[in-house]
Amino acid sequence: MAGGWSRDGAVSEQIEASIAEELERMKARRGPSGESFRECAECGEEIPEKRRVALPGVKLCVDCASERDGVFRAKAGFNRRGSKDSQLK
Repeated sequence: MAGGWSRDGAVSEQIEASIAEELERMKARRGPSGESFRECAECGEEIPEKRRVALPGVKLCVDCASERDGVFRAKAGFNRRGSKDSQLK
């Protein structure tokens, strides 16, 4: 496919590079790392050894982590339509 001033395949190379960069970024955000806590940082209960081995750097027990993950965080909404009807709702 002709791309103007770009050489053939340049668009595909850019897409592949973008995907590779995003995969590397996701791998870097994998989760906690380092030494795991033996006791939960919130409730003080002992964190099971299997959890500490599976998630290096874990700081919360299963119950506290589940509770924290289940918390709903409301986000501010924006009026994207811009009409008076949507502003009144």
